[in-house]
Amino acid sequence: MQPLLRVENLAKHYAAGRSAPSKDKIAALDGVSLSIPARTTLALVGESGSGKSTLALCIACLEHATSGSIWFEGIDVAALDKNQQRLLRPQIQLVFQDPASSLNPRWTALEIVSEPFFVQGRFSKQERSDKAGTWLDRVGISRKMVSQRADELSGGQKQRLAIARALALEPKLIILDEALSALDCSVQAQISNLLLELQSSLGLTYLFITHDFAMAAQLADEIAVMDHGRIVESGPAEKILSSPGHGATRSLLAATPRVPKTHSVLVNY
Repeated sequence: MQPLLRVENLAKHYAAGRSAPSKDKIAALDGVSLSIPARTTLALVGESGSGKSTLALCIACLEHATSGSIWFEGIDVAALDKNQQRLLRPQIQLVFQDPASSLNPRWTALEIVSEPFFVQGRFSKQERSDKAGTWLDRVGISRKMVSQRADELSGGQKQRLAIARALALEPKLIILDEALSALDCSVQAQISNLLLELQSSLGLTYLFITHDFAMAAQLADEIAVMDHGRIVESGPAEKILSSPGHGATRSLLAATPRVPKTHSVLVNY
């Protein structure tokens, strides 16, 4: 199966700080390579500071990589200029850990999901409203809630709203950056089921970033383990979970309270 996304030898360096010599650099990413076939989920697992979010920002064209390639549908995104990347960006959407930080608290749910259409100059005002309402309904936000402000919604409802906004422009790749970690277990289960249903019905591809192997086990086809800016182990989810080969993988697994034996659809609580 042809990968939708292929990252090759990606590096991202930052200046070490004012007190360090000007030539000193910190390698947030150090030769990262991975691929994700269309309609599948790759879980990128690692501790905080391992480089997961930096990789997400580079793939989404929100950070410029120092070197390497990011191939999306056969196009090297890293080689495009800013205007070309802006045209491609609707195809790659991000959902973050804390939806409250990315949602305008004074806007209604309908306004938030309508915003991408307005920014892209798509559709009439009525069409934007109708399409936003359809996406909100699709993620389980009822019509009676569409006029509520974001700060009036629960944590799970806010994350559903963030997912609806990410879906509005019909992307092919969604990057879920710790998107479930701030939710309680029952809400995690509900959102996980929603993500699986949306992937099945819309043909979505997910990069699921997490530090939690239990969630990776539930959602992922493949798992890649990241440590100090590098991919240290990758493969089918079942293999990584049953026969971890790297110390970083074993350490993360040991810190996970429970890892399901299969990664089938979660049951709603």
